[in-house]
Amino acid sequence: MPFIPHTETDIRDMLEAIGASDIDQLFDEIPSGLRIGELSGVPAGMTEQEISRLMVARAEADGRPLCFTGAGAYDHHIPAAVWEITTRGEFYSAYTPYQAEASQGTLQLLYEFQTMMAGLTGMDVSNASLYDGASALAEAVLMAVRANRKSKSRRILVPTTVHPQYRKTAHTIVNNQGIELVDVPYCSDGGNTVPDSLRHLEGEDITALVIQHPNFFGVLEEVDVLTEWAHKQGALVIAVTNPVSLALLRPPGEWGGQGADIACGEGQPLGVPLAAGGPYFGYMCCKQALVRQMPGRIVGRTIDRDERDGYTLTLQAREQHIRRSRATSNICTNQGLLVTAATIYMALLGADGLANVARACHANTRALVDRLTGNDCVSPLFNRPYFHETVLQFSLPLADVLRPLYAHNLLPGYDLSKDYPELGNALLVCATEARSAADIDLYADHLNRIIESQTAAGCPVQPKMA
Repeated sequence: MPFIPHTETDIRDMLEAIGASDIDQLFDEIPSGLRIGELSGVPAGMTEQEISRLMVARAEADGRPLCFTGAGAYDHHIPAAVWEITTRGEFYSAYTPYQAEASQGTLQLLYEFQTMMAGLTGMDVSNASLYDGASALAEAVLMAVRANRKSKSRRILVPTTVHPQYRKTAHTIVNNQGIELVDVPYCSDGGNTVPDSLRHLEGEDITALVIQHPNFFGVLEEVDVLTEWAHKQGALVIAVTNPVSLALLRPPGEWGGQGADIACGEGQPLGVPLAAGGPYFGYMCCKQALVRQMPGRIVGRTIDRDERDGYTLTLQAREQHIRRSRATSNICTNQGLLVTAATIYMALLGADGLANVARACHANTRALVDRLTGNDCVSPLFNRPYFHETVLQFSLPLADVLRPLYAHNLLPGYDLSKDYPELGNALLVCATEARSAADIDLYADHLNRIIESQTAAGCPVQPKMA
């Protein structure tokens, strides 16, 4: 948006209109002892041209690496129209929609977003977004504890195949509220949660089971069996899903006989570009029976006295600015601008377009795995189906392989050694529809040369995980 500063004449006219002699008079209630004379730590100002050159130089210093890293943040193609429309002043600077008479456009867009997300997840209701995917899981845990009144244990089963950062965020938010997150181990062969591994918990008081599908390894879980097991134990099911995958995979609302109870996740794949740390946005959907436990707000459609469609906030159940400590959520942030982009993205692509994106992602990842495993040092780690990322195991020290790949301006994948040290030299790789065959060949060619160089130099070859 253009910045148009006020001239000295503008400022003088405004001060005269309100009867103030100068700007300082507007702040005369602040004691002089609390005022800062000068901002000594702030560098000298720069012209627009100088700041533009500085920012371009810093951006170029980062480079434009070719991305094969997923792990919850994905490099998708975003049609130019998405952010061209999103950053129009009507959306970009729109006031928060508490005053319906002044916010019909924003409210209608949020209503369309909710409709799209409810349809995509197969759930009854969607809210108008949350802070991000990780905090959305924490909110879903809190919601499950409130909603499952038959359960007194406040125990949530969380497979270790759920995104590590989601698990950490959820623990940070709910741990001091008397809620226990119980780890569920994964199968070393399939990288999934084996339903039989839950048998020892049968008959115990379990509040909810979390199922991420596809899970953090990209592996598809046995969602029907897991959902049925949880419901037989009287537990709710919290689904964590990638919205792009839902264009192909059966939605959480259709898992098992009754479907998941709550669905949440990260909306970044829907038209939001990658950036250094965000911003992202979380989504949450649920069954109609649980709607009054849902955090955030819901936009509804009605008819005004002239029989025209009208939109308004219809439900803000126990919202934080109303009930304070008894609110459903104390994380006030929703992500209206990113939801705007996601709604425009989904509207542009439609159901068929989103399915085509998902198919292209899966095909590219299969092609990537085929090319990268065409040697004796790299092999797939797990034997179950995956969506658009999977884990590869290296017989060479992974750090020695990654370093030269970074030097070739590649982001080759996510090193799992910190989060899953038991996997050894394991790399989570991803290829979205934005990657071309030439991109995949470039990665494979660099990797093969590095492997040849290191094996020729006598680098130690480590045994693969059994």
